[in-house]
Amino acid sequence: MAHEVRGVIARKKGEPVSLETIIVPDPGPGEALVRVQACGVCHTDLHYREGGINDDFPFLLGHEAAGIVEEVGVGVTDVAPGDFVILNWRAVCGQCRACSRGRPWYCFATHNATQKMTLADGTELSPALGIGAFAEKTLVAAGQCTKVDPAASPAAAGLLGCGIMAGIGAAINTGGVNRGDSVAVIGCGGVGNAAIAGARLAGAAKIIAVDIDDRKLQWARDFGATHTVNSSAADPVEAIRELTGGDGADVVVEAVGRPETYEQAFYARDLAGTVVLVGVPTPDMRIDLPLLDVFGRGGALKSSWYGDCLPSRDFPMLIDLYKQGRLDLDGFVSETIGLDDVEAAFGKMHRGEVLRSVVML
Repeated sequence: MAHEVRGVIARKKGEPVSLETIIVPDPGPGEALVRVQACGVCHTDLHYREGGINDDFPFLLGHEAAGIVEEVGVGVTDVAPGDFVILNWRAVCGQCRACSRGRPWYCFATHNATQKMTLADGTELSPALGIGAFAEKTLVAAGQCTKVDPAASPAAAGLLGCGIMAGIGAAINTGGVNRGDSVAVIGCGGVGNAAIAGARLAGAAKIIAVDIDDRKLQWARDFGATHTVNSSAADPVEAIRELTGGDGADVVVEAVGRPETYEQAFYARDLAGTVVLVGVPTPDMRIDLPLLDVFGRGGALKSSWYGDCLPSRDFPMLIDLYKQGRLDLDGFVSETIGLDDVEAAFGKMHRGEVLRSVVML
């Protein structure tokens, strides 16, 4: 029988969210019903509310989550009731051209649950990133569930489901940071600080954090930045070059998603260095770079999709590092809140007051 639970809904563009009754179906073939324990408030959820993703309202928000599998549908073998899982929004298909070439982290045919969750009146909901986890229970494709060690804190573990994985993966998977490298990270919110933590894990010798907010720069130091630059007071390109012997950084991670910061990243890297774009731009944004500079500086300009992660590989490994004390996931949890506090949390996030507010259920 269907499950009647509470969920956070965005009904119209730009309007405050509401806490409403939703109907969650029993899992069908290939699906899993998950009792959500924790879900981070990610900027992507705010993008959905503001109509920045699409206009398929109403949305069931929330996607950065961990919880317990309650039921599974026919054909599900990788997870079972009682498993502690992190939810992901790129359940790989195993059959597309990327998967068949051994690059499943680029899967071009990721999938979600087939059945729709609805409002009490039958209105179909669009779950954020195919998850919809600002709810007591949610329905996902079984491949969106990654089993991890249940000893991990749900509040910390759930953050790997989106922003923290995106940042760590941008540094390690996409940027290929190696031991002894110099790394600069522009934008020190949740994703940027996760990139700093990833660079530290990879053994970078110099990690330069850039932001306009001294509070965020202090957070960056806590996660492993060796140097900080307040770009409201200093030219970040010149500062990064000065800190790297005049050369520029080996890898520059742009975690803002704006043309001006991308240009800074482009010129702040060393010759043959790598720029990684993990900040999410809006559809109207454009960049204008001299093509000769693109050619002459060499190296690589990359975009990072979800940190180019493979959840089945990366989530358990990062949870192990967390348990060993080598990855401070707890440090990203600024506060824990309830479902009815999500709208206020959007305001705190927009003002840069928190790294992550985490809804606990």
